[in-house]
Amino acid sequence: MTEKVDYKATLNLPKTDFPMKANLPQREPEFIKRWEENRIYEKIRESRKDKPTCCLHDGPPYANGDIHIGHALNKILKDIIVKSKTLDGYNTPFVPGWDCHGLPIELKVDAQLGSKKKDMTVGEIHKACRNYALKFVEKQKKDFIRLGVFGEWDNPYLTLKPEYEAEIIRNVGEMFEKGYVYKGLKPVHWCASCVTALAEAEVEYDDHTSPSIYVKFPLIGEVEGVEGDIFVVIWTTTPWTLPANLGISLHPDFDYGFYKAENGEVYLVAVELAENFAKDCNLGELKLLKKIKGIELDKRECKHPFIDRKSLIMVGDHVTLEQGTGCVHTAPGHGMEDYIIGLKYGLEVFVPVDQFGRFTKDFPLMEGEHVFKANPKIVDLLKEKNMLLGYSEVAHQYPHCWRCKKPIIFRGTEQWFISIDANNLRKNALEEIKKVNWVPKWGEERIHNMIENRPDWCISRQRKWGVPITVAYCEKCGEVYHSKEFFENAAKVVEKEGASAWFERDIKEFLPEGAKCEKCGSTEFRKETDILDVWIDSGVSHAVVLGKRDDLPWPADIYIEGSDQYRGWFHSSLLTAVATKGKAPYKTVITHGFVLDGKGNKMSKSAGNVVAPQDIIKRYGAEVLRLWASQLDYRGDVRISEDIIKRSADTYRKIRNTARYLLGNLFDFDPARDYVPFDKMLLFDRWALSKLARLNERVIKAFREYEFHLMYHHVLQFCTVDMSNFYLDILKDRLYCSKKDSLERRSAQTALFEIVKNLAIIISPVLTFTADEIWQYIPDFEGKAESVHLAYFNKLDFEISEKERTMFDTLIEVREEVLKALEDARKEKVIGHPLDAEVSLVLKEKQFDILNPLLSELNRYFIVSRVNVEKGEDFKVDVKKASGEKCLRCWNYSELNEDGLCKRCESVLKGV
Repeated sequence: MTEKVDYKATLNLPKTDFPMKANLPQREPEFIKRWEENRIYEKIRESRKDKPTCCLHDGPPYANGDIHIGHALNKILKDIIVKSKTLDGYNTPFVPGWDCHGLPIELKVDAQLGSKKKDMTVGEIHKACRNYALKFVEKQKKDFIRLGVFGEWDNPYLTLKPEYEAEIIRNVGEMFEKGYVYKGLKPVHWCASCVTALAEAEVEYDDHTSPSIYVKFPLIGEVEGVEGDIFVVIWTTTPWTLPANLGISLHPDFDYGFYKAENGEVYLVAVELAENFAKDCNLGELKLLKKIKGIELDKRECKHPFIDRKSLIMVGDHVTLEQGTGCVHTAPGHGMEDYIIGLKYGLEVFVPVDQFGRFTKDFPLMEGEHVFKANPKIVDLLKEKNMLLGYSEVAHQYPHCWRCKKPIIFRGTEQWFISIDANNLRKNALEEIKKVNWVPKWGEERIHNMIENRPDWCISRQRKWGVPITVAYCEKCGEVYHSKEFFENAAKVVEKEGASAWFERDIKEFLPEGAKCEKCGSTEFRKETDILDVWIDSGVSHAVVLGKRDDLPWPADIYIEGSDQYRGWFHSSLLTAVATKGKAPYKTVITHGFVLDGKGNKMSKSAGNVVAPQDIIKRYGAEVLRLWASQLDYRGDVRISEDIIKRSADTYRKIRNTARYLLGNLFDFDPARDYVPFDKMLLFDRWALSKLARLNERVIKAFREYEFHLMYHHVLQFCTVDMSNFYLDILKDRLYCSKKDSLERRSAQTALFEIVKNLAIIISPVLTFTADEIWQYIPDFEGKAESVHLAYFNKLDFEISEKERTMFDTLIEVREEVLKALEDARKEKVIGHPLDAEVSLVLKEKQFDILNPLLSELNRYFIVSRVNVEKGEDFKVDVKKASGEKCLRCWNYSELNEDGLCKRCESVLKGV
């Protein structure tokens, strides 16, 4: 050797500008800016305009506050669906929406306005609420775009837009005209703090401590065979409802007993509950005097325990033996079951409680007292009257207002309702549920049970910020007036001026010409001042948004929301659609769970365990958050924590580094010039492409079946196990050391080109930013789109024989054993680098025969300098230091020339 040569310079080492570090928090906004400047979303929409449609209708988040991690999960999942459907050849628009009316916004504005509100017009209040909502629409929009979500962000649907409000009026008007809507006095969920009725979907259950009392009601009249003072005993956890008591309900078929206690009094309770009753009230041993069926006491009467009136004994199937006495305190103004049985027996809907939850003059003893504060006073009153048998406190789940979080009451009020049984609405909705594809399957049973058992829908609210119920009342007789023309007149005005016009304009500007009361003939009317339940607003979004464009068909192909929407948006959308159109508004409904902390606890500010998406984005980038969302089996509740996000970040780096290596080895590859046809490629490269084809097929299937976590695991397995740990590890020698334009190297590069191109496409619905970054570095090829998001899924025809597949499966098994032996030899300092090794391998006959075509190349697959193979009965691996000298270029041990090169490297360099 005459002079020292830098043989490293002769290697085909990777050369790329693809960054080592992602710097996602800094670089992602650059991609968003480029997508906007180049109008990528508009180009996607244009490129698919003639394709079959797939419409995912966005459930509107509430425009009140910054987005939380649940919002992020929801929008990312929607974006994955939309992007994967687009890649699959569908015309898939995404029109985002926001829910903008309702109590939470009005309460926030109330707090800001303070005492000024009482002097403001409805229009001024609406303006303040609208500005508040729009501020958060813009904030949330910015955060959703930052997540990499594509959509018509400049054309969202907002429930506060006048044209949307007008459509709400038209849809509700249609339900009025079809006979679904009525006004009735019945008990509803009532929030005394927010001073409004609540729908089922606005009620949540939380822990609450209540008094648990047993109360005596003196039975009027005698009972044959029973001597002494007889008391019917009820049990309740709401002492405050006792002033409204008008009856006691028994089950007609249950056995009831008259029990004499040691104190001489006789108590009527259900036989099955008598023992627990005696224990709870410390009554000692009870003596059964007589047993009867509940029906035998029907229409008997008791004295109220502290008010001079009677309580009627009634019988009903709603009575159970789960707890209490089997004798149920009944106040028709404070409970739905009480109301129903009271209606049957002709009882008054008596409500001695006002809108603020305070007793009225109808209970003068505690007039002005809040009902919850009155509980202990009523208990004391019962003691004073000697009508209290037992007292304790019980912790239980109690209904709370979903916004102010305070306990609510049942209170009878006049409200507007949608009748769930009018025109067979319940029956028809249950039939439509069967036609929908529910993901997961249990969703069908869940919503079926909710629809089957739900009461009528209370749709009126006693607030200002919302869409008015555009009906009128006769000034003379109070009769309700509405008509199709009346609704349309109101809708037209609201369409131009907004919902506040209803409250501010004269009623005559809405009434049809010649309008008069059907009952008394009067032509003088006053407007309804109640507004609609906000769930009507979002519930009719299918009618407002869908069916107006060819690419937004009705019904929607997909709805996807959190599991709470079975009683929310899924529910309200179904009922309004079946009522007005006779069909469900969706074909497929997908549900995801709630996001919990790392320990599985509900997140709350007070617990200090809230994980904000904005914080994750600032630290790791939106891409890591998107990857986290994809790896979850979202159909149940999911978890997030710093450790979980770190693991997602590690996974992201593995995928990115795989792509970086693939791109790095394509620096001199021109597909038009260097592409090797599949049948001319080396077998190992064809095997790699067959794994790619299998991955491609599985990922597309996972997307189509909404199994995104399977896509995540398939891609991770491919990148780390199939590629990094096997194919790419083995390929380095051929890529780096082979002649630049040799078949060996171009075959490998062709494989890498196909892998990185298709990998970028199939990960793009999840890794939106990274996939497009990869795409920019892929060598140009015929038909390459401007962005990966303009590409399509490819059908890959890279098939190898079953024999060849089995050969590589066997090779991988044998290689794992060889790698273990090499590691042991390294620990024992027999070798340093694997290329220092010579491996002697004994293969079983079947292994030997399967691997026979590869035997001469095993040193390349094991990344050692030499492999000696023989056939034997037992598998065996032996490792020793390789003989010969280390090639200065490829580091393999063999006989070298005078320049320190092996024969292969000498041949390559001579051809340079």
